[in-house]
Amino acid sequence: MAVRRLLVVSDEMEVGGSQRQITHLLTGLDRTRWQPELLYFRNPSFLIDEVADLGIPVRHLPKQGRIDPGFVLRYAALLRSGRYDLVHAFSLTAELWTAVARLLVPHAPRQVSSVRGLYLSESPRFWQLKRFALSRSDAVIANAHACAQAASTHTGIALDRFDIVANGVDIPAMLDENQRAALRHSIGAPPGRAFGLFVGRLVREKNPACLVRALAGLSLQSRPWIAIAGDGPLRDDLGMAVAASGLTADVSFLGERRDATALMQAADFLVLPSCQEGMSNAVLEAMAVGCPVIASAVGGNRELVEDRRTGLLFASDDHHALGACLRRMGTDPAFRARMSSEAQDQVHARHTVPAMVADTTAIYDRVLCGPEPRARRLRGGLPGRSAVDGRP
Repeated sequence: MAVRRLLVVSDEMEVGGSQRQITHLLTGLDRTRWQPELLYFRNPSFLIDEVADLGIPVRHLPKQGRIDPGFVLRYAALLRSGRYDLVHAFSLTAELWTAVARLLVPHAPRQVSSVRGLYLSESPRFWQLKRFALSRSDAVIANAHACAQAASTHTGIALDRFDIVANGVDIPAMLDENQRAALRHSIGAPPGRAFGLFVGRLVREKNPACLVRALAGLSLQSRPWIAIAGDGPLRDDLGMAVAASGLTADVSFLGERRDATALMQAADFLVLPSCQEGMSNAVLEAMAVGCPVIASAVGGNRELVEDRRTGLLFASDDHHALGACLRRMGTDPAFRARMSSEAQDQVHARHTVPAMVADTTAIYDRVLCGPEPRARRLRGGLPGRSAVDGRP
């Protein structure tokens, strides 16, 4: 069987859920069948180094401004010279400009696009662009049924055009009790007090402000200590809210961390108060190492967490309900132990990286064995300049 040339494309390679899945995918590919490369447009992180350390070529193609004709021409030239069989795009910007650049390539590679969230706050213009890109793709992979349904509703693309491939998670080596205790001590977790962990970007979609409100509503006796691992544009506002609520001794900001799964093993539980979510890597990673989860009942969270069996769910942005979950999880060790065991069994059975890679490459194989690429079969016009907002 011939080795296929694969280009994986992302707008950003900062530390985020999609970027971690890209890294998992590239790590798990059978290199006797696939010759992968990674292309990104902006915002590198240590994940770039992880990919490069695998011996996988990493390309940076910067784009200037909302509309950059030179960028499109350079991208089309890369597609021609790279002679790729398939491009897998992981963001709207990557999908849109891949679709446009393919129109300039005589023998265009196939395109696989992605739906990795609910995009609840996006404008109609966003969905116009998303429809343009998805309709010119040879396959569309969503990481949760909720995401596929949302994209189908907003774009008018039939639901049966979407494939569902759940996120995969590495099963790490487990820390022993001494290592967990040492890690708790190193981050300042108070002895004898329940330790809850938030892992994620400090952005509006993750709704960390709801967590602060929930903590403020609990008595000191029932209030867990919370460590926040992550950074983002809300960091300063969140710090001020913590101080104003009298929670300075109850919340610690750890910044961006590379040892998130180790922190999950040290913590008593993970909390994710997102107001929208596709399929959360943080939830999966926590479940995989036996860290009980409290999550908002939105999007893919409801597909991962079975309430009171593999974790606790609460209504989105309801800080009173979140407070009740924090109290229950923080004060009932036997309950946490039961949640831990059930969640770990579920992830090990359904959400490993090899399973995600196998499901994804099965779609690649189907696309490559299919008819002529959709870039040549669909002749609709390009999106007008007025339709392109700041995202691409």
